[in-house]
Amino acid sequence: MELSFKHQLGLVCVILFFPALSNCQEYFTASRATYYAAPDGSGTPRGACGFGDCGKTLNNGSVTAVSAKLWKSGGGCGACYQVKCKIPQYCDDNGTIVLVTDQGEGDRTDFIMSQRGFSKLGRDSASSEELFKYGVVDVEYKRVPCTFKSDSIIVFQIYESSSNPGYFSIVILYIGGIYDLTAVKLWQSDHHQWEPLNRSYGAVFAFSNPPRGDIQLRFELSSSAGLMHASFTVESSWQAGELYATKIQPN
Repeated sequence: MELSFKHQLGLVCVILFFPALSNCQEYFTASRATYYAAPDGSGTPRGACGFGDCGKTLNNGSVTAVSAKLWKSGGGCGACYQVKCKIPQYCDDNGTIVLVTDQGEGDRTDFIMSQRGFSKLGRDSASSEELFKYGVVDVEYKRVPCTFKSDSIIVFQIYESSSNPGYFSIVILYIGGIYDLTAVKLWQSDHHQWEPLNRSYGAVFAFSNPPRGDIQLRFELSSSAGLMHASFTVESSWQAGELYATKIQPN
């Protein structure tokens, strides 16, 4: 079954990401976290994932840049992490959930959070103010599922640089659950085969000189449950900025 929609980007950014505090890893990993400044405390539209303005408001602005090992050459874009700091008098027991929109690392950190995300490490506003004074704090983290209104859904947008019919590019805005995207492919009917889109950077994939007419896409993913996929057909009248969603299914 396929789902599709073409809502305005601002609306999708508001409702798109609702990470869940559910366990998907048994153990936490020790690390360090800091924050970056922004006028409104939220994310940046210039993140390396390519989310653009949507990157400011995803997860209500609780977003983060991550180190190279979590960045995974862009494969870590959109992943959700539960992060807890380790100063008992200030730190919330459950910590916070942050969503990856960028790449970066500092003083042995795995997370450079938005101010909004970093503030949620604290028990209350006074505790958060104390944590900001530290600048860098010891934390522990684990990856957790991201959840949509219903999970196991991929949401993608035809990227702003696309031009019908000569250049086709998409950005993966959301993968519900906990999946690693291994490839995005396009059906070439002339060759009777699936051909991969190139990862331009972050979560942006592109294909020069796509076939005329409808474009059939296949998203290939891996998870602890095994290999998965999602399929979608973009109509021939596609335009930059359009948004779509499609269901993830077992292979």
